[in-house]
Amino acid sequence: MGHSDWSDAAYQARQNHRKATKTTAFTYDSDVRSSGVVKIHDQMNPHGVTRESRDSDVHPDSLSIAVIFDVTGSMGSVPRVMQTKLGALMRVLIQRGYVAHPQILFGAVGDATCDSVPLQIGQFESGLEMDEDLGKIYIEGGGGGQVYESYELAMYFMARHTAIDCYEKRGHKGYLFTIGDEKPYANVNRSIVTELIGDHLERDLPLKKVIAELQQRYEYFHIVPTNTSHGGDPAIQAHWRGLLGERVLMLNDEAAVCETIALTIGLCEGTVDDLAVGADDLVAAGCDKGAVATATTALSPYAAARPPVTRVATAGFLPASTGVGNDGRLS
Repeated sequence: MGHSDWSDAAYQARQNHRKATKTTAFTYDSDVRSSGVVKIHDQMNPHGVTRESRDSDVHPDSLSIAVIFDVTGSMGSVPRVMQTKLGALMRVLIQRGYVAHPQILFGAVGDATCDSVPLQIGQFESGLEMDEDLGKIYIEGGGGGQVYESYELAMYFMARHTAIDCYEKRGHKGYLFTIGDEKPYANVNRSIVTELIGDHLERDLPLKKVIAELQQRYEYFHIVPTNTSHGGDPAIQAHWRGLLGERVLMLNDEAAVCETIALTIGLCEGTVDDLAVGADDLVAAGCDKGAVATATTALSPYAAARPPVTRVATAGFLPASTGVGNDGRLS
């Protein structure tokens, strides 16, 4: 997947049409609620599949980026925010030169012990198909009434059921961002994996083993929105820090999730010298200054802890005013 191009003009035209017709981008969620038939969208079903991010003539240097949301309880607002800011995210990544050929996968998690649709995984896409994948997510809004959700299933799927050329051909890790305000379960349950993904494990897998496997191929970050139901809980924050250290990003406003993702990738890729430069890039790409400030605050501990990275010159690095067509494509 991921063979088309991103068009900012086409995305904005879609957004304008939705606004004029008062229609939602999350069409599948709307269909489920109106019909009462709760099931996963066929194209978001993780059972028996591998999601691929491949190079092509159009994208010879693809970089895999996965964003997987918790859609339980108060977290259901995050994919809606992501959808409205998708254009700004792509403008930063491509036009500001952070990543020449991003391929983005969207997914969602709930609680596999009680939810009807606890794991939804889309495709890696380079064009407007990523907006369509967001529209296929069912925002269940469930959860089990405790402080655990099935993030570990998303980690397991990404570790064992993705094929990414950036790593397999070039040894360049992809990116995974999970977003949620509760804890992952301590083990990947073998029975649940068989039911939802189709693998037959000999035993449950410890969470730390799965994270270690995942981190061989992905730069993995978890974003905790601290203003949601459980995000401000010190015990939840400490639990995630115990798993990922400074790669746990405490975000004071989930509306800044796109800005946070863009800044994180820029820092890791070496295409951002420091947070101040990245903040200027985001504002130049049309991001809200308040959201940029929130993202910068969330990333400050990670930026302070990480070693210096040599700035990378990418073929896509161009000022926003030159080298970019009217539709937002790089020329």
